[in-house]
Formats: sequence, C-alpha cells, structure tokens
Amino acid sequence: SDDRVYVLGEDIVDPYGGAFKVTKGLSSRFPERVLATPISEAAIVGMASGMALRGLRPIAEIMFGDFIALAADQLINHAAKFRWMYNEQVRVPLVVRTPSGGRRGYGPTHSQSLEKHLLGVPGMWVVAPHLLGDPGALLRQATLDCDDPVLFVESKLCYGRALVDSVEGMNGEVLGGGDTFATTYLRHGGARAGSDGLIFCYGGMTPLGIDAVLRLRDVEGLNLDLAVLSQLSPLPREHIETVLASSQPGVCVYVEEAAVEAGWSAEMTACVEELRAAASRPAIRHLRIGSKATPVPSSRELEARSLPQADDIVDAVVDCF
Repeated sequence: SDDRVYVLGEDIVDPYGGAFKVTKGLSSRFPERVLATPISEAAIVGMASGMALRGLRPIAEIMFGDFIALAADQLINHAAKFRWMYNEQVRVPLVVRTPSGGRRGYGPTHSQSLEKHLLGVPGMWVVAPHLLGDPGALLRQATLDCDDPVLFVESKLCYGRALVDSVEGMNGEVLGGGDTFATTYLRHGGARAGSDGLIFCYGGMTPLGIDAVLRLRDVEGLNLDLAVLSQLSPLPREHIETVLASSQPGVCVYVEEAAVEAGWSAEMTACVEELRAAASRPAIRHLRIGSKATPVPSSRELEARSLPQADDIVDAVVDCF
C-alpha cells in the first residue's frame, strides 16, 4: 500500500515464498519491491539500513530467529545509533521480521528465542505479535509509523493458529495510544470477579497463558488475569502500571520461552517491583517461567520437557496458595 515499502530476504520470492510461506504471493504482486538476497544476514540488514537512510521503509526477513546474531552488529552498532551519531539528521525506519521459538522439532540452532539478547538496546524497538491481537496492524504500525529500527519477533507456534477474539468468562481491554504498541489485558468477570494474581506473557507463550488461566479458574478455583505485551523493549511502563492498578495482584507470573536468566521476565520483575514500590502497594510474589538452561533438543519428547508448558504455569501458581 506504500511505494516506500520493500521486502527483502532469503528465498522469499515465489514459488517458494519463504520458509514459513509468510511472503507467498507477494513477489508476484509486487515483483519490483520483493527482493531475494544472498545468504548473508549481515548483508540483508545492512542493505535494508541503507535503504531506510535514503527514505524507504524496508522490511528485512531473517529466515530463523537463531540467525539474528549474524546481524546484531548492523542492528546494535549501526541502525540503532545512526539517529544520534548524525545529530537527528537521519532516521532508520527499518523492520526486521524473524520467526522465533521451538515446538517444531528443529533442534538447537533453529529453535531458540534469542530476542532477549536484543532487549534494552537504545534506539531500537522489539515487538512480538500474538494471537489475541492483530499481527497485521502491529506490522503496519512498525513499518509505517515507527521511525526507528524494529525487531519484529514472530512465533512459529502461532503461524498455523487462528486469531482469538475473546476468552470465555474474561473481559478484554486493549491498551495503546501514542507511540507504544498495544497490550491486551484480560480480566475475569462474572459472579466471582477479582484477581488472585496476574500472568504476563508475549508471543508464542500466549496460548499457554490462556490455557493456564482457564485451568486455574475451572479446576483450581483461582482467578488470574492475563496481560499480553506486544512491546518487549522498551517496556511499556504505562501499560504495566495500568494493569497492576486494576489487578492488584499478590502473585505475578512472567512466561517466556527462553531461559529466564537475564531475560525479559527478569526485566519485567524489576519494572513491576519499581512500580509497586512507587505506589506503596503490598508485596508481590514473583514467579518466572521459562525453558531449561540447555540448548533446545531435536527430540520432540525432550524438546517438550525443555520448553515451558501450561502445566508449569499452573503448578507454580497452585504452589503459592
């Protein structure tokens, strides 16, 4: 819809249409603006950064999120810094799309969730679509409305799943506005409204969060609210404060597919504690749920044991009561 938008990456043109078929049909409709590239993630992101500097709005695809490390120099030391290095004379409206996570049996070098290594980079956004939101609207916002580089992390688990408009027995609210990317907040309604706790998650962990919330309610009699963040970095502190003020949780659970050490859940825990202390709210018990601190196995059975499951969330919460 915008002549400034180009898409570039490995094997994205028809008839292949990308490893996960996200770009299938696009090169046939826009042959001059969908570009196949050599197998070089640094070159893909470097070229896209140059295009952005010249006024275009490129979308670069990295075939697997595991390979984002090969483009880290271009993102961290170049695209994210040019705005300041050139005294606000240039901007880099670049989107880097990449599929992340496991549960497909792809093994240790094609199943990781490496986005945690790029959180907190000044000048760069990290965004993760999910099935409770509108992935297309998020991608449009990242491409056309954000003038800084955006790492757009897509869960392989969600590619084949339908979007969810609502969750039975819960009231939904979308927090947004300004330059921030949306947060979806679900609260319990009905005869026993009110919160026994709060689950934060993102991306591919959203189905697990929904499953855990429903099982905790229907089996254990516990009402936990669910907040699904799209914006992982910088953290949307105003959204988080709104959710905390509404839920008033005694227990906060943070679910990510990567190992929790020095990850998104650690930063979320710190943020929630800072907001809680500033508002003089009662103490919160924090639970971090993530993968085992090992490479992701190729064996499907071992992979399932390695990665977080809804059972892990339910068991951790039940142990608090």
